[in-house]
Order: sequence, then C-alpha cells, then structure tokens
Amino acid sequence: MALFIAEAARAVGVSPATLKRWFRAARVTDVARDRNGYRVFEPEDIQRLRAYANQRIEPFQPRAMSHDLRAPSFAAPATARR
Repeated sequence: MALFIAEAARAVGVSPATLKRWFRAARVTDVARDRNGYRVFEPEDIQRLRAYANQRIEPFQPRAMSHDLRAPSFAAPATARR
C-alpha cells in the first residue's frame, strides 16, 4: 500500500518538512511520484527512510559526557594560582 508524505513521515517518525529537506539535500534518494507529482512511498521506501533516521539519531548520554569531563585533559590545574 502506497503512502503520501504525511503518512510516510508519521511512519518514519519525523515531520513531512524533514522528509522534504532530506530529499532536497539529496541525503536520501527520492521516491516515485504519481501522475500529479506527489511523492508516493512504498514499504521499501519506509524501511530505507527509517534506517536513515535511526542512524542520524544518537541518544544523549549524560553519564558518558560527565565521565569525559572528568578526564585529565579537563581537570583543574594541580596548583592554584594566587
């Protein structure tokens, strides 16, 4: 079953504007269009777009970040200046 952009965006988990931006920027290959010029998304297109969306989203990990901030390169100088 083919989907139009709003339905495809919902299935991928992004906004329609984000999908359009990806296509304009050639980050993903464009999909087929119907005779009126509207994009038509097939199940394979949805899978491909989900894979792209998942590789772009990296969860924020505050523990990893706080560990990095305690690394020696970020540590305060050993002697305080007066």
